[in-house]
Amino acid sequence: MLPVRTELGRVVVGPLERPDGPGCRACVRIRAARVQPDARKAEAVRARHTPGPSQWLTPLAADLVESLVASETAALAGDAEPRTANAVLEIDLATLEVTRHRFLPEPLCPECGDLPPDGPWEPDLRSRRKLGDSPRTREIELDALLETYVDGRTGMIRPLKSGTQGGLTVASAMLPIRAGTGLEPGVGRTRSYTASKRTAVLEALERYGGVSPGGRRTVVTSAYRDVAGHAVHPDSFGTHPEENYDRPGFAFRRFTEDTVCRWVWGYSFAKAQPVLVPENQVYYYARHLPGGEQPFVFEVSNGCALGSCLEEAILHGLLEVVERDAFLLTWHARREVPLLDPALARDPALALQAAAITAETGHRVLCFDTTAEHGIPSVWVMAVDAEGRADRPATAHAAGSALTLEQATMNALSELGPLLADVIRRYPEERDRAEAMVRDPEQVLTMHDHSLLYAAPGAAGRLEFLTGRADGPKSGFGASRFTGDDLTADLRVMADAVIEAGMDVVAVDQTTPEHLAGGFSCVKVLVPGALPMTFGHQYRRLDNLPRLPAARTTDPHPFP
Repeated sequence: MLPVRTELGRVVVGPLERPDGPGCRACVRIRAARVQPDARKAEAVRARHTPGPSQWLTPLAADLVESLVASETAALAGDAEPRTANAVLEIDLATLEVTRHRFLPEPLCPECGDLPPDGPWEPDLRSRRKLGDSPRTREIELDALLETYVDGRTGMIRPLKSGTQGGLTVASAMLPIRAGTGLEPGVGRTRSYTASKRTAVLEALERYGGVSPGGRRTVVTSAYRDVAGHAVHPDSFGTHPEENYDRPGFAFRRFTEDTVCRWVWGYSFAKAQPVLVPENQVYYYARHLPGGEQPFVFEVSNGCALGSCLEEAILHGLLEVVERDAFLLTWHARREVPLLDPALARDPALALQAAAITAETGHRVLCFDTTAEHGIPSVWVMAVDAEGRADRPATAHAAGSALTLEQATMNALSELGPLLADVIRRYPEERDRAEAMVRDPEQVLTMHDHSLLYAAPGAAGRLEFLTGRADGPKSGFGASRFTGDDLTADLRVMADAVIEAGMDVVAVDQTTPEHLAGGFSCVKVLVPGALPMTFGHQYRRLDNLPRLPAARTTDPHPFP
């Protein structure tokens, strides 16, 4: 079937619907309703006025539509692929311009969607050659990404925006999600527009995998007591203060072994077998879906990662968990960590990036080696206003983890520059609120609040365990264990190191058909026993974590 219909000021031809594959008019409607900012308003206009035949549908326009339909049917009858296969052709009746808009079939489409049920899963890890020194396995072309995923009419991602900030080019990719009506941002911060746009799209796709199930249907609903032999105990991921569960309006419920919840299948590297994990622990917006349930804990995208293969995705998911764990462990345990000297790096770009931040903002940059007991390189970078300017933030923070300490530092600095520029812009108007949060941590509610709090000079004393050594001896970056050619070998060494430190690495496959369209895999990596990233003081998760038996501080963390 080849639909042809008129809309407000245009004619739409397609998509071609075949009985042997997904991709239909309902998919197009779903994609269009999400990606177009004014889609709901336009639909309200159509529903209210029900327009008749457009006066712009002239004989010339009708002839053009007829020609397009004839071309499509000729292609279908021959060997050529019709232009309306997983796409629509739009004719602007004001100009007669013809544009093509691709779309990806919606896996949950009520007309053509057919997701398989979730079940026990075990990753088939294969040797993967690195792309040079990069922890990636292939080059990704920006044009191919844009063609597959970005379209203002029927795409998954809205048209990109870009600019400069903090000495870097910055691009943003806004992704409408199926759970509710919200948007998830993908952001790229690099030294080139092409790389920033590519990173933004990839981060948006990563978010898409993590918000709600889109590759397999959740089918296991049970109490922990009934699946204990196959499940990871939810408390092992860290829990909120016990008294917070009794607070009026607290968004999370207390876990008990008799509490029924939805579970998804993952894989435990320590046990070398499939395991069950609470659905809300893996998909952080699943509670907003029809039939969604109240989670046990506050969970974010921490550990969600995208890769060109499963091994690459798991490696980067593990690096993110390690980065946040190292930061939070340093903060809450008040660890004494080495101060790094960017001038001692082999890559001169690292020192230049730190100097660029200082030149643009006047803030001094400090880099700390926060690598934890497993030895996976991790860094905390801090911008400090040594002059104590009243209209400037006192500090700003970022973190990074990578295969080498140098790359971890560069990753962190790439986050710090734009973030600091944003805090500088906003701080003068938010200074009073920042000082109020110093006095009352309960006012720390959002991700931005954590950055704002430590922009206040009144919070500077909490950082003296780090800043007090700013003029002391500095360390070099040393060698790395993860500089071989095989990415999978690095992943195995990392996972083994985490397991030897008394924890586990659990991977859950979040890959959707949309990811597969671009040749990607998507995962969520969880490390029971690692400190989980949360935002909002009341949502801190510091209980049931053996590596933090007694936190030396429960002050809100400064992670942005």
